[in-house]
Amino acid sequence: MLSYIGRSTISLLAETGRIAMLFLEALFWLFRPPFRVRHFFKQLEFIGVNSLFVVMLTSLFTGMVLALQTYYAFRMFSAETLVGATVALSMTRELGPVITGLMVTGRAGSAICAEIGTMRVTEQVDALTVMAINPVQYLVMPRVLAGFIVLPLLTIVSDAMGILGGYIVGVQILDIHGGLFMNKIYEFVELADVYNGLIKSSVFGVILTLVGCYKGFYTKGGAEGVGRSTTQAVVMSSVLILVSDYILTAIMF
Repeated sequence: MLSYIGRSTISLLAETGRIAMLFLEALFWLFRPPFRVRHFFKQLEFIGVNSLFVVMLTSLFTGMVLALQTYYAFRMFSAETLVGATVALSMTRELGPVITGLMVTGRAGSAICAEIGTMRVTEQVDALTVMAINPVQYLVMPRVLAGFIVLPLLTIVSDAMGILGGYIVGVQILDIHGGLFMNKIYEFVELADVYNGLIKSSVFGVILTLVGCYKGFYTKGGAEGVGRSTTQAVVMSSVLILVSDYILTAIMF
């Protein structure tokens, strides 16, 4: 039992150290030429634009179901007008960044890991080194930077769609007065709530891209290894997003 705990602890510490070293190396190459602008914009499109629809759809129905549930709870206290503020605060502070991070992890984080993992097992990463191209600068840095920038933009869309979904259910279906619905949002939601949510989403963007790159970068075992690394990347990214969400919430609020 003790040896199992020891091996697990050493493995966890070693993996944490490798992830940290990969992040520091990517940060180092961020400020050194050549600047691969084309790869960066390609990743912006892949991580951001291609994830837009799934983020919008998920956030819309999240706002709708949140409005539905809070309405039935607040109706017991004759506080139905607070549904709008509750939906808006929940989306801007927590649900918007978290839903965006999890959806992008499932769609883009897994693809990043599979792509780099395939390059690793087919020795394309080694070929980059032979051609005097640093693999971290070429593969990791553009993806991490794109995730850091594009996740807050997706979170803004997520917040807006969630509030829109809450408005549709609250005003159009449950017959809450539209003016009171919006007035409570203006009254209770502050810019600090939105800013803190965007900070969270930036951290989530770094986490999901870095973990995807790390798992792909250290893939071994052929096609089976690529599948295993992709699964591990999604699970690890999702867990780290939820854990870091709690830590950031405790610090910010």
